[in-house]
Amino acid sequence: MTETILALVPVYGLALIAVATFLSCLALPIPSSLVMLSAGGFAAAGDLVLWQAGAAALVGAVAGDQLGYQMGRWGGRLFSGTRVSPKRAALMGKATGYLRDRGAAAVFFSRWLVSPLGPYVNFAGGAARLDWGRFTRAGVAGEVVWVAIYVGLGAMFADDILALADLMGSASGLMAALAVAGGLAMWLRAALRQRGAA
Repeated sequence: MTETILALVPVYGLALIAVATFLSCLALPIPSSLVMLSAGGFAAAGDLVLWQAGAAALVGAVAGDQLGYQMGRWGGRLFSGTRVSPKRAALMGKATGYLRDRGAAAVFFSRWLVSPLGPYVNFAGGAARLDWGRFTRAGVAGEVVWVAIYVGLGAMFADDILALADLMGSASGLMAALAVAGGLAMWLRAALRQRGAA
């Protein structure tokens, strides 16, 4: 599959780059990082223009974020009328409040530092009714960092794209796992404090 993707980037160029980042922001299993690294490599070889490849990746990613956010708003409204236990409703209220209060940082860092979580933050941000302006500003800023890192590294290390893709994928997965573990640890600590207070 990797060779197929590498062969498609110079053929379909900017459209493929934009579609790949768009779909990956909707939690579809698209290797957008490999596509962006490849785009940087092809730009270094002169087959693509670097700023155009970066712009295509950015436009696709921002559009995907926006659609994911709107899907979360619509889906959140759809499921808000369903019956849940008072305990679960309280937990959902706390999570929603946390995302509303600290949502911009979660959106920004989930674009590039823990990018596997990004699509889910899009959905959750919409469902939590995170302010659209804050969501968009944080999302665009984070996507600029994500695109610059991957397209830039692809251009710098054009001869070793596959090795770089493996390394970046492993690092991204590790960061996402650490973020989830940290979130679970904070949740467990809060639950234990609440149980101790009761």
